Amino acid sequence: MRACRCLTRLPAACIVARVTPVLLLSLLLAPAQARSWMLGPFEKPRQVNPVIVPDSTSTFRSPMNDSLVRWEQHAAFNPAAVVRDGRVYVLYRAEDASGAMQIGGHTSRLGLAESADGLHFTRLATPVLYPDTDAQRRYEWPGGVEDPRVVETEDGSYVLTYTQWNRDIPRLAVATSRDLIHWTKHGPAFAAVRGGKYRDLESKSGAILTRVAGDHLIATKVHGKYWMYFNVPDILIATSDNLVDWTPLEDTAGRPLKVLSPRRGHFDSWLVEAGPPAVLTSQGIVLLYNAGNSADSGDARLPAKVYTGGQARFDGRDPTKLVARSDEPFIKPTEDYERTGQYPEGTTFVEGLVPFKGRWFLYYGTADSRVGVAVGKRTAR
Repeated sequence: MRACRCLTRLPAACIVARVTPVLLLSLLLAPAQARSWMLGPFEKPRQVNPVIVPDSTSTFRSPMNDSLVRWEQHAAFNPAAVVRDGRVYVLYRAEDASGAMQIGGHTSRLGLAESADGLHFTRLATPVLYPDTDAQRRYEWPGGVEDPRVVETEDGSYVLTYTQWNRDIPRLAVATSRDLIHWTKHGPAFAAVRGGKYRDLESKSGAILTRVAGDHLIATKVHGKYWMYFNVPDILIATSDNLVDWTPLEDTAGRPLKVLSPRRGHFDSWLVEAGPPAVLTSQGIVLLYNAGNSADSGDARLPAKVYTGGQARFDGRDPTKLVARSDEPFIKPTEDYERTGQYPEGTTFVEGLVPFKGRWFLYYGTADSRVGVAVGKRTAR
C-alpha cells in the first residue's frame, strides 16, 4: 500500500450520529483466541465510521510549487493519536491528487483533528507537517511525510515518528512539538549512528515504548534506554538516549536485529510492520502490529495481501525477547470502507492508540483512504 509501505516498491463536517451499544460491530475475535495479556477486544462503532474522510474543499499553499493545492482531496488515512487536555488529537496522513494515480504517487502531508469523545472530529484547515523548503527537502520532496506515530514525554512535549518519502528511499524520521501544531523536524532517525551506516536504510513505522499514566501514553525507559520497534517486512528494534537519535540493535553478524518476523500459514505470513506505540504492562510489553497475508503461504481463509492486525508480547525486562503472539488477527477488514479505496484487498492498518475515559481507542487506516476507530475495554494490567 503505496510504494513505501511494504518496502518492495510494491476539516470535514463533524459526524453527528450517536453510538449505541447495540450498533457496535464485533471484530470477530473469538473468546478462545483472546489471551489475558492482549489489549481489547475491540469493536467498531458502525454509526461513526469512518471518522475522517477525504475533503476536497481544504486548500493549502504548498512551498513545493508556491501554489494552492487541495491537500486532502485524494485520501485521509493512517493516523497517530494522543490525549491532550482531556481531548483526543489525531494526526493523519492526507494525500492530494497530484502525481501519478497510483499508491505512492501523490504528495502526503499530516493533518490534525480533535475530539471531545474520541468519535466525532473537527480538523484544522491546513496541514501541520508537510514537505517544506527546509533542511529535510531532499528526503521529503516530492512524496511528502507519511504514516505518523506519536508519544508524549515526561515534560509534556511530543515526539513524532514518520516516514520521509522522496520516491527513492523511505526513511524513518523524528519531529518534536510542544503543542501538536508547530513541529521541529530532526531528520532521519538513524542518520547520526555508526558512521552513517543506517542513513539510507529503507525504514519506517516507529513504535516507541510507552507506559500508561491515566489517559496518557508516556515514553518510558527500560535499563536506562528508550526503545522503539520499527520497520517491515520484519520488525526491528532500536534504542535512544534522547528520543531523537536512534541506534538499531544488531545481531552477531552485524545486521539489524529481527524481533518479529512473518509466519507461514498465518495471517502475518507476508510481512509484519510495527503499529502504534508499544505499551509496557504488568505482563510485559504489548505491541500491536500490522500483518500482511501471503498469496502463496498465508492463511487461506483471508484474501491475499490483505492487511490485518496482530498483537505480540515481549519481555518487560528485555524488549528484544518475544514471549507470545496472537494466533489470529484481532482486527481485520469487514466493512465496505475498509475494502474500497486505494487498496481494495483491504486494510485495517493500526497506528494510533490511546487510553481515554476508561477505554482503549484504536485509530487505523482503511484501504489507504480513510480513518476508522475501534473501541476496546481497558482492564488494569
